Amino acid sequence: MAYRNQGYGRPRRRNTIGGTLLIALVMVGFAVCKYLGTTQINPITNEKQHIGMSVDQEIAIGLQSAPSMANQHGGLHPDQNAQALVKGVGQKLVDNTIARQSPYRYDFHLLRDQRTVNAFALPGGQIFITAALFNRLETEDQLAGVLGHEIGHVLARHSAERMSKQELIQGLTGAAVMATYDPYNPASQRSGEVARYIGNLVSMKFGRDQELQSDDLGVRLMLEAGYNPEEMVGVMKILKAAAGGGSRKPEFSSTHPDPENRVEKIQEAIDKYRAQGL
Repeated sequence: MAYRNQGYGRPRRRNTIGGTLLIALVMVGFAVCKYLGTTQINPITNEKQHIGMSVDQEIAIGLQSAPSMANQHGGLHPDQNAQALVKGVGQKLVDNTIARQSPYRYDFHLLRDQRTVNAFALPGGQIFITAALFNRLETEDQLAGVLGHEIGHVLARHSAERMSKQELIQGLTGAAVMATYDPYNPASQRSGEVARYIGNLVSMKFGRDQELQSDDLGVRLMLEAGYNPEEMVGVMKILKAAAGGGSRKPEFSSTHPDPENRVEKIQEAIDKYRAQGL
């Protein structure tokens, strides 16, 4: 009896930890291989991207999600003249720019939402702007700047790219939690929280890079379509005012860059494309 009670717990503990480490390594290998195995070249940006879905799948997701997204913002705005303006400006940006080379089915919608200052794009070309933002815009060129930015997200396949990136992050953080978890040490649970926090920071940075790239593409689309890209600076001022002026979260903890930092990058893009003859 004394022999059976003597020290059997520790070997089982080592075996348990070793098993979780092995499982964690398998999880890491699977997540990384799956991510790296989905490499595609974007024909618009010429960038190598890790995307695990086809263009047709992006279009299908966007079309399927559009009605529910509209309902979340009170549905479509009833003003048909305003709807026609949004659709007309959006279509001009598509028909007269590199966007016409893409296979996406673009459609532009004005939402009834009077409170949320926002615009967003679903995969495949479904693009929305809320009445709260639309009513703050002062010129058609500013509207073109907003819609051009959203078209940029579609062209750069940001939604599909982010889905793959998020899947990788979830796989790696899940493996980190598995590797560091020790049922005999409650403090190990804290390491799981740290892993998830680091994963969130990586995802945030990825989002900010996407926003800046969409600003760059938006400038190009505006120039190609004959709009004044300087009006995007006015859009940034509107966004900053809507966010409450100087009271905002630090940029590193937000998925969107600070509007003031975006202005600098927008001006750089304007100078770059004008130097190329646009």
